[in-house]
Amino acid sequence: MVSTAAALEPASQPEELKTLIQRHSATLSTQLQAHHLSTFPPNAEKGIRNFSPAETAKLIGITEGYLRQVAAEIPDVSTVSGGGRRSYSVDAIHTIRKFLDSGARGNRRYLPWRADGEDLQVITVMNFKGGSGKTTTTAHLAQYLALKGYRVLAIDLDPQASLSALFGHQPEIDVGPNETLYGAIRYDDERRPIAEIVRATYIPDLHLIPGNLELMEFEHDTPRALMNRSPGDTMFFARIGQALAQVQKIYDVVVIDCPPQLGYLTLSALTAATSVLITVHPQMLDVMSMSQFLAMTGDLLDEISRAGASSQFKWMKYLITRFEPSDGPQNQMVAFLRSIFGEHVLNHPMLKSTAISDAGLTNQTIFEVERSQFTRTTYDRATESMESVNAEIEALIKKAWGRPL
Repeated sequence: MVSTAAALEPASQPEELKTLIQRHSATLSTQLQAHHLSTFPPNAEKGIRNFSPAETAKLIGITEGYLRQVAAEIPDVSTVSGGGRRSYSVDAIHTIRKFLDSGARGNRRYLPWRADGEDLQVITVMNFKGGSGKTTTTAHLAQYLALKGYRVLAIDLDPQASLSALFGHQPEIDVGPNETLYGAIRYDDERRPIAEIVRATYIPDLHLIPGNLELMEFEHDTPRALMNRSPGDTMFFARIGQALAQVQKIYDVVVIDCPPQLGYLTLSALTAATSVLITVHPQMLDVMSMSQFLAMTGDLLDEISRAGASSQFKWMKYLITRFEPSDGPQNQMVAFLRSIFGEHVLNHPMLKSTAISDAGLTNQTIFEVERSQFTRTTYDRATESMESVNAEIEALIKKAWGRPL
């Protein structure tokens, strides 16, 4: 007969917590790599779908009839499917835009690059709480602006590197040492020019600086650097702005996906920003979390401003994300936020959509996924919401430049 003590004794001793976490980490990393290779094999590159004539004309800002005329003047600019349907690749759209711009007359510009006197726009996308749609917002905003002809740099400042994965760069596999923004803002002699870590993407004029866990080194290094600071050293809050100054002439807009915590990286991104976009899910717990986030951010910005931090702030907006119009409590929360923040809340919310969430399962955006994968209503509803939000942000960028809307 087994004694009570023996019956209560576990059959084997439990693993130490660190061992268990390390084992799970290694297993998950291996499986993620296998999944990535099955989705994007070594001989394949992540890309973006072709666009219909209607979509192409809308992106360029011309009519479909004029698009047909212009396309007829450029050899092999369009693709014709087996069913006779014509479509345009992102490279073709870029070619058409340059062709139109070279022959443009008057004030019409098909390449909306910033002119002399128009400052680089740095949009920092942030939230203290995960799940607010921050990375999804950043990816779609960066792609939208690039598809509209702007020169865009997307920066993944989140050590979890979800933005990098969306762009086809697996942080454990494709991003090596000193290949994140940390390489351009670190404190030692291994710091490198930011241009060396910028990567091209599958969309013309959209570049990426990927992220991975290496970014956490900045959080660890900064306290030591503050204690051992030499005269003339750039303070932590100015280092991202200093790095961006090296490439500011070749971009129109920089979009930064911040980590979901208020550390040195986020404060440096805020100091570099000309604009701030705060994503918020209209639920009580999320709004309560944002309240704490705003209080902490205000206090910390006050502290670093006394240490010499300054910013060229243009606007700050709240973007309602994952919004369900039929949800009564969400509508009440949106009304509550608008009553408090007024015009600082964007007019258009980002609707909750199965098209966007399902596209994310395969590391794709709504601009990349094929329309045929969803019902027409679901897809059109998602794209309309996404384009309305991004068009409103584009208008803010133009206003900052003093351009007519």
